[in-house]
Amino acid sequence: MTSGMTEGKRADSARRRDRVLKALDAALRTGGDITVSGLARTARVDRSFLYRHRDLLARVHAAAGTPVEDGRLAAVSRVSLQTDLANALERNARLAARVRQLDKRLSEQLGEQVWSESGLGAPLNVDQLQRRMVMLEQELAEKNGELEEKEEELKAARAANRELTRALNEPH
Repeated sequence: MTSGMTEGKRADSARRRDRVLKALDAALRTGGDITVSGLARTARVDRSFLYRHRDLLARVHAAAGTPVEDGRLAAVSRVSLQTDLANALERNARLAARVRQLDKRLSEQLGEQVWSESGLGAPLNVDQLQRRMVMLEQELAEKNGELEEKEEELKAARAANRELTRALNEPH
């Protein structure tokens, strides 16, 4: 009884194997989609059948890797197209972000250039000018101190001059 079951299982496996080989030949002739899932679907077998039979799996991979013949269109799977689209969208998003970044930098640099050329903006050497301004303020304070001293001396000289003039003009 077990030998009958074994023979039946072998015959079923041989029939499925023939269906896979026929589906592979048809896909090669028509330029159909050569993938494990596509062939399993066409041959009406489970994908695990192909993975259990390494020789069939090797044939599928070899057929999928063969170059496209003249007159036969290359079969592109939906998954590979979706992957390419996702990659292109991601690259597009990265490039758009880079363009925004470069636009912002260019706008800032052009704005700074126009601002400085118009004379409205602060000069580029603001720190140097501020140090110069502090130095000039200190010098001004010193000069104001000197001026006050000179004014005091002048007042004293005028007062002395007035007294001398009064003394000269008074009768003896």
